[in-house]
Parts: sequence; structure tokens; C-alpha cells
Amino acid sequence: MATQRITDEAPQKPKYTTADNDEDYRESVEMMFESKQVPSWQNQLTLRAFVVSLFLGILFTFIVMKLNLTTGIIPSLNVSAGLLGFFFVKTWTTFLSRSGLLKQPFTRQENTVIQTCVVATSGIAFSGGFGSYLFGMSEIVAKQSTEANAAQNIKNPQLHWMIGFLFVVSFLGLFSVVPLRKIMIIDFKLIYPSGTATAHLINSFHTPQGARLAKKQVKALGKFFSFSFVWGFFQWFFTAGDACGFKEFPTFGLEAYRNKFFFDFSATYVGVGMICPYLINVSLLLGAIISWGIMWPLIEDRKGHWYPADLSPSSLNGLQGYKVFIAIAMILGDGLYNFLKVLGHTLFGLSRQIRMKKPETLPVEAGQSSTETPSLSYDDERRTQMFLKDQIPTWFAVAGYVTVAIISAATLPHIFPHLKWYHAAVIYIFAPVLAFCNSYGTGLTDWSLASTYGKLAIFTIGAWAGASHGGVLAGLAACGVMMNIVSTASDLMQDFKTGYMTLASPRSMFVSQIIGTAMGCVISPCVFWLFYKAFNNLGVPGSEYPAPYALVYRNMSILGVEGFSALPKNCLKLCYVFFAAAIVVNAIRDAVGKKRSKYIPLPMAMAIPFFLGGYFAIDMCVGSLILFVWQKLNKTKADAFGPAVASGLICGDGIWTLPSSILALAGINPPICMKFLSRKTNTKVDGFLGS
Repeated sequence: MATQRITDEAPQKPKYTTADNDEDYRESVEMMFESKQVPSWQNQLTLRAFVVSLFLGILFTFIVMKLNLTTGIIPSLNVSAGLLGFFFVKTWTTFLSRSGLLKQPFTRQENTVIQTCVVATSGIAFSGGFGSYLFGMSEIVAKQSTEANAAQNIKNPQLHWMIGFLFVVSFLGLFSVVPLRKIMIIDFKLIYPSGTATAHLINSFHTPQGARLAKKQVKALGKFFSFSFVWGFFQWFFTAGDACGFKEFPTFGLEAYRNKFFFDFSATYVGVGMICPYLINVSLLLGAIISWGIMWPLIEDRKGHWYPADLSPSSLNGLQGYKVFIAIAMILGDGLYNFLKVLGHTLFGLSRQIRMKKPETLPVEAGQSSTETPSLSYDDERRTQMFLKDQIPTWFAVAGYVTVAIISAATLPHIFPHLKWYHAAVIYIFAPVLAFCNSYGTGLTDWSLASTYGKLAIFTIGAWAGASHGGVLAGLAACGVMMNIVSTASDLMQDFKTGYMTLASPRSMFVSQIIGTAMGCVISPCVFWLFYKAFNNLGVPGSEYPAPYALVYRNMSILGVEGFSALPKNCLKLCYVFFAAAIVVNAIRDAVGKKRSKYIPLPMAMAIPFFLGGYFAIDMCVGSLILFVWQKLNKTKADAFGPAVASGLICGDGIWTLPSSILALAGINPPICMKFLSRKTNTKVDGFLGS
């Protein structure tokens, strides 16, 4: 087979042509960095990079964990990771440079290594299932359901088995897509929007103008980080009991408060609202209005007819069942539609790529290429040259996948006895195909369907294991295996795209991802364990950390194993309606085109407040409103500093959970309970206290 030659000759400078056919030698991105030497892949992996990555990894793990355990909505934190990584290392190298002790300058390649490592570390907090499938195995969540809560379907969190589980399942996805990196990045030229945006961000930091702007952005981030942290500390003083504090403020009145409509003064979700698109925030609010404003009051009026009147509020045989299962129906409908949509895009894109190339010259390895290469821009030629310079052998990736898969298949039954080795083996046979599909779809749409593939594993493996053989637990464990593989695979391909555009070596990207994943396999369980031990009501509906998706995933597993027999009256009919509605709304969004679809809500976003309420949606809409007004007053400044301000609000409030957890573990309780009562209740309390 023909192998592409890699030369050390610099690509020819590009000659750009304007509309008037005047030649204009304008500087491209890579021309701006032409005078800077690209370090070897070993020199891109510095000790200072991994020290900073460890610190930021812990910081972002706390943030992601808090978001996981409150609403499950996690915005992209790439801007924050890139910005803070640049700031810390740049500050350190500037100090050493002035002291005459600097041996290696800070490069954009090292910045990319930090970015990759931090995102890999904090990503385990999501794919590890601490707010979904893994916590869904616990007794706390099982008690909220009357079905499948026997001992064989319960596994309470323990630090040792969580760390072991993550180590045997989190690395497979990395090996599964390594042989395809050239096909995805160079031959198919997939966009990977998040990876591309991150690369532009890092490139801009390392220009003189970008460095000045980054310094101002870090200053803004630090200012709002401090404000958010102090605000969280201040609020803590007023939370001495249940339903106490600013987060329980009945902003729109007590009746609206009882139906979960209030502003809870959360700096985190105001910041999240500033990052998330307007459409998502409006969809969340609309979902809250439809469910808590209309549907649940109407269904509650049928108490005693549709479901027994004497059930506890948390029973899935009562109103809570409608909330959970209708939300599941919408999530599954949306997931099914987007799975088929992305799969269709993937197959269409693959067939088009194959038609464009001769079958015998379609590359399958890093060093293989078509004999006919279309003309490339200077940037692309330079980036392609560097991307192909440090190859990762295909045999290494295949051997790594097979070895880890064998170890994993042998280990998993010791952690989850109901998940047999042959269940794991079947997953590992099909996982590379699904990892490829997810990576390709992410490259086209920036939409990772890791959770959808996880749900597919829940239903197939859970039903295969059977109700009498711990099928619920087996399904949840299988979900974790599948989610980790496809999620880390798409994350790595995003990182390869970022590395391609910053001239970072694929080897340094792979090693950084491995180290970041290993750090995440230890840090994430430890952070979750801190939450688990510090907050006694973790996972309880209505608490500070309700972990809503844990109950959702558990009930998906129950549905897959035991069917629909446990649903309340008319719940299944409503589930069918909302399942179909989610598909129809998505189809309409695609049919009307991008220009009009921005006015049509997203079913997945609408489903989240169905069982959580609208309080966080109001916070996020406040964030959207702040950004909207700011853009009207000064769009340039809002676009430049909006993400930094939002990141500061999220990071400050998120890191406050560390000292608040330590205070709870030490038995130090807040001194004041601030509650809000109706006039009638207040009169009774005054009378009781006065008697």
C-alpha cells in the first residue's frame, strides 16, 4: 500500500485572491506562529501542565458533580478550562522568565495538553454516572420505587468498587477510535465544532492581542468567582433546617412556590443560563409551565380516581410516577429521533466519502492516503504535515483495546455479579462500531449521543439478564460500560481536532487523555463520596441534591426488565402521547429549517423540569436576560467577557460545595433558619409561641 511521505520542507506560503483578483499575502493563523518552533511530543507533556491539570481537574469535577446532582444540565466548560490553564501557566512562566530561570516557554501545544487533560478528568464525573446510572443502583434511589427494590437489584456506593469499575471501563473508548483519527480529521474533514472552537480560543491566547484580552477575561472571571463564592458562603448562614434560606424564597408567591416556580438565587444556574443558548432556557421554562403549571395540578385533582389518595408524595404509583415516566417518554422519544437522524447523517456522509474516493485508495491507517490529494491551504498543509508526523501504531490501539477488554470482562462480574462476562464481551464486540458512529455524528453535529447508547444497553442487557437474575442492576452496569466507551471516544476525537488546529501531536493528545482519564477515575469517585457522606438527603426528591436522573435511569431499567405493569392509571397513554410529541416536534424543527427552528422548543430540554420543577429554569432565564441586555448595550464586550463572567459565577458557587461539605462532615451547622410562611400559618405559629 502507498504510504504518504512526511517531509521537513515548509509548505509554500499561500497566495490569497480577493474578489477583484488582486493578490493579497494576508497572514494565515499558522503564518502568525511560523517563527515559533513546535516542540516534540515529549516536550509538550510537561510536569507543570499536569500539575495545573490536576488542580483544575479537581475544581471542574466539583462543578460537574454539583450540576449532575442538582439538575443534570452540564454546559461546556471548555472556555473556562482553556482560559484558566493559560492564565496559571502563563503567570508562572512570566515569573520564571523575569527571574532568568525559564527553561521552556509556554506554547499553545502545552495549553492544548492542559485543556485535554482537564476535560478528560472532569468528563468522568458525567460518564461515571454519579448522577445517573451508578447512583441509580443505590438503596436511596431504590426506595423511591416499589418495583425491583430487592437486595439483588441494589448496590450501594463504595469508594473501592467505584474506582475499580471506572478504571476497567474508561480506557476502552480511547483505544477504539485511534486507528480512525486520520480518516475523521483529514480525509473526511469533520468539523467537530467544540474542538474547533477550543482550538481557535487557544490559538488566540498565544497572539499578543489575544494574550491581552485573556488577561482581562481572567480578571473578570476572578471577580465574579469571588462574588459567587462569597454569595454561597453568605447564603449558608440561613440554611439551618429543611426548606430554609434564600434558595427557598417564594419570589412569585407561596402558591407558585409550591409548584416549583421561584427564583432560588443560584449563581451557578444564572451562569449556566448565560452559556446555554436562549432556545434551551426558553424550552426549559416552557416545559415547567406545561407540567407544573398545567398538567400536575390537573392530575392531582384526580387523586383517589387515577391513583390512591393515601400514597406518599415520592411514590411512583402516584403523582410522582406521572412526573418521572412522562419525562422518560419524552427523553426516549427525543433520543430515538436524534439517534436515527445522526445515524442517517453518518451513513449518508460515509457513503458520500466512499463515492468520492476509489475503494482501493480509501485510507484505513494513519500512514495511508489517497494518491490524489486535493490542493490544501497553507494552514491545512502545515497542520496535516504535523498531524501525520507522530503516528500512533494501529497495532498498539488494537492490542490495547483487546487487552483492556479481556481484563474488563473478567473483572466486571466480580463488581456486578449479575453482569456476566459474556454480557460484557457482547458489548465490547459492538462498542467500537457505536463509538465510531458517535464520534462521526459528533463531528457533524457536535451532539454526543453517549447517554442514548447507554439507554440502548440498559434495555438489551437488562432484558437479557432477566428480572429474576438482577436484570435491573445488570442493565444499569451495562449502561455505564457503554456510556464510558462511546463518550470517551468522541471526546478524544474532539481533542484530536483541537490538536490538529494547534499543531499539538496526536501522541501528546492521547497521553494527556490517558492521564486525565486516570486522574478522573480517582478524583470523581472521591468527590462524589464527599457529597454522599456530607449530605444525608442526597438523592431525595426536593432536597438540595435530588440527583433526578438517578431515578430516571433506574426506572428505565425497571421498564426494560419488568414492562409497564407498575405504571399508574392512564400514565402509559400519556407516555405514548409525549413520546410521539417529542418525535413530531423534532421532525418539525428539521423540516422548517434553521431560521425558523430557533423558535421551536427542544423536547429534551422541556422534559427535564417535568420532574424537577421550574426554579432552575427561571435562574437560567435570568442569566439569558442579563446576557441579552448586555449584548444590546455593548455586543462586542458581551461576546468577549460573557463566557468569562458566566464561568466565574459557576466556578465560585461550585467550589463553595467543598468547604460546605467539610463543614457538614465536621458537624458545623448554619446558625439561622430563614423560612417563609403564609399569614395564616404565621398567626398560628405566633399563637403557639405566645402560649
